[in-house]
Amino acid sequence: MPRLFSIKPALTMKGRKFKGIRGLSGKPFHPPLTDIPVACYLLVGVLDVISFISYSRNEESTLARDFFISGTHVIVAGAVVSVPTIITGFWDWLKSTTPGTQAWRTANWHMAVMLTMSLLVAANILLRLGYWEGGYAEPLVTGLSVVIALLVTLGALYGGTLVYEYQFNVESLDGRVWDKSETDVYPRDKE
Repeated sequence: MPRLFSIKPALTMKGRKFKGIRGLSGKPFHPPLTDIPVACYLLVGVLDVISFISYSRNEESTLARDFFISGTHVIVAGAVVSVPTIITGFWDWLKSTTPGTQAWRTANWHMAVMLTMSLLVAANILLRLGYWEGGYAEPLVTGLSVVIALLVTLGALYGGTLVYEYQFNVESLDGRVWDKSETDVYPRDKE
C-alpha cells in the first residue's frame, strides 16, 4: 500500500539556514504573518458596513454598537500583527531583491500599497477612538474601512504574485517532491 502522508519534511529544521529576522530557508517569517492582518482588515470592512447599515435602519440598534466594537478589536489586532509583518517584509525586500528587476519593481509596489494601507489603518484606529461615544461606525470610519479592505486585497494580490508566480524567497527542491516515490525529500537533501 502506498504511503498517504508526508509529515516530517515540512516540520524539520535540519538543513535549513537561519536568515535572521527573515526566518529560515524554506520557512520565511513574512508570508505566514500576513494572514492575520489580511483577514482582520477584510473583516473590519464587513463589520463596519454592518454597523453603519444597522444604525441607519434603527438608531437604537445595539447591533450597530456591537459590530463597531468588534470591528475595533479586529482592526487593533490586525495592526498589532502588522508591526512584525512590516519589519520582516522590509527585511526580505532589503536582502532579497535585486534593484532594477521586475521582482524588485513588483515588491516596491506591494510595499507602497501595504504601507499606505497601514497608515490608513492607524488613522482609522484614531478616528474610531474619537467616534467611540457615537456607538456605531460613522460614515468616515466605514468608508476608510472599506478602502483598507480594498487596499489589503490589492496588496495581497501583489504579494501572492511575488511568491506564487515569481517564487520570491522560495526554496526549491527541484521538483523532486513531484517524483513518484515512497521516500520523502528533506531540505538537507538539496543538491
